[in-house]
This record gives sequence, structure tokens and C-alpha cells, in this order.
Amino acid sequence: MSGFQLGVMGALFLSVASSVSIVLCNKALMSNLGFQFATTLTSWHLMVTYCTLHVALRLNLFENKAIEMKTVIMFGILNGVSIGLLNLSLGFNSIGFYQMTKLAIIPFTVLLETIFLNKQFSKNIKLSLSILLLGVGIASVTDLQLNLVGTILSLLAIITTCIGQIRLKVSSTELLYQSAPFQSAILFLAGPFVDHFLTKQNVYAYKYSPMVVGFIVLSCSIAVLVNFSTFLVIGKTSPVTYQVLGHLKTCLVLAFGYTLLHDPFTSRNILGILIAVLGMAFYSYFCTKETKQQQQPQPLDDPIKQQSKDSAL
Repeated sequence: MSGFQLGVMGALFLSVASSVSIVLCNKALMSNLGFQFATTLTSWHLMVTYCTLHVALRLNLFENKAIEMKTVIMFGILNGVSIGLLNLSLGFNSIGFYQMTKLAIIPFTVLLETIFLNKQFSKNIKLSLSILLLGVGIASVTDLQLNLVGTILSLLAIITTCIGQIRLKVSSTELLYQSAPFQSAILFLAGPFVDHFLTKQNVYAYKYSPMVVGFIVLSCSIAVLVNFSTFLVIGKTSPVTYQVLGHLKTCLVLAFGYTLLHDPFTSRNILGILIAVLGMAFYSYFCTKETKQQQQPQPLDDPIKQQSKDSAL
């Protein structure tokens, strides 16, 4: 395997392992210990990530190239707002509609890349994505209840998430390092209000036990790997591949939740996961096949035409 392929495989593995780990950690923190301030916790994740990367920069572990400040600020605002909107939409929508919101990110990303980046997706890729979305929908979507405010929030969350994930032409580490402070600041300011709206509790009035503090530190530590791998995957692949990977994480979280945390698990969950895994397998196969076809050398012209070209030289 080439160095690039090994880098992609490493980024994908790191993203899956870290994301599943942080979900299990946060589930224990929020469900078992009662710390339910997700938006504020996310702002702490981003701040710890920025501090870690700042230390890495001082140690010359990566080179920080200047990016237009306006672009970085807009990117940070989009990502920060998208996280806040997703959390806020959960307060207005049912769990089922919230899951549908996350599912809609893939087709909307495909639409944006087709319209604005002139990227073409084959019928096989579209079919595999459809199978994937069907499987995740069966496994995770339960009830669907619509309301105007929740629908508007979900649409805004989809738009900001998709635009934020269409990557810039810079190193993933540079983009994460320069945008993390803006994302963290937005969520740090808005987080207490969003969390209070969702939980009816004040994050600053919460009684922090040593166990809670320990899990928060662990969550922030894993978040460094999650944020870094997220930007790494988008930088090495594409926003659509990242979203596909996200649904793989959903299936793994459901499976680990059943085996480790004894969450309720039905035949519908199993069927949905199997269909989703089938869609992911098709997507990976067709992506690999099309990438190899694009990398193959172009066939020579007709021999008679080629001979006439050579004689004309």
C-alpha cells in the first residue's frame, strides 16, 4: 500500500476509534453522572484541542501556514453555529426527527458539491449511499414529530454543517488550529444558554464531584483525537466520505451500547445495522474502483493517428 493509502486508513481508524470512545465516555458522564451540558462540554473540547495543538506547534510537530483570517473566522463560526443548532434542534424535535436531520447531511453535501464544485457522483455511489441511509434510518430513527421551529433549526443545522465540512485547500492541522478558538468561543458563550434551555439546569451551578471532573478530563483528552481525526479524514478524503464514516460510528455505538452498556436492542436495530454495513461496503468498493480507474494512464490514440502525429514531428 502507498503512503497515502496508509495515511487514509490510519485517519479512518483513528476517527472511528476515538469517536466511539468519546460517545461511550460522554454517555457515562451524562446518563450515569447527570452532567448533561453537551454544548458547553463541546466548547471545552475545542479549547483543549487548541491548547494541545499550540504546544505541538511550539515543538515544531507541524508547520502553521497563514490562512486568510476572514476565511478562518467564517469557517469557525459555521462549525460552531452548526454544533449549537444541532443541539438546539434536539430540544424542539423528537429523537427521530433529529436523526433524520443528521441523515439529510449526506444528500445535501452531495448536492452542494455537485452544484458549486462540479463534482460528479456515479450511479453506483448514489445507490450505495441510499442503501446506507436506509439502514441507518431503520436502525436509529424511531418517531417523527414535525413542528415549524424545529424544522427551521434542522434546515439551518444541515446547511451550516455541510458548508463547514467542504474543506479549504490547506492542511487539516492548520485549519483545525486556526479555527478552533473561534468555534470554542462561540460555543463557550452560547453553550450555557443552549444547555439551560435543553436541561433547565445551570452548568455553573452544577456540583462537580471528583468522578465528574475525571470523566470531563477524559472526554476532553479523547476529543483532541476526535477533532484532529475529523479534519484529517475530511482533508484526505471528502465531506461525503466523512459523513459515511459518521454513520458507521452510529452503528458501532449502537452495537457497543448493547454489549457494554446493555442498552435496549431490537431486531429492527440489527436489520438496520446490517443494511447500513452493506451500504458502506458498496460505497467503499465503488470508491476504490473508481479511484483506481482515474489513476490508470489514459489509452493512446488510434495507432494510425499516433503514427501520423509522430511523422509530423
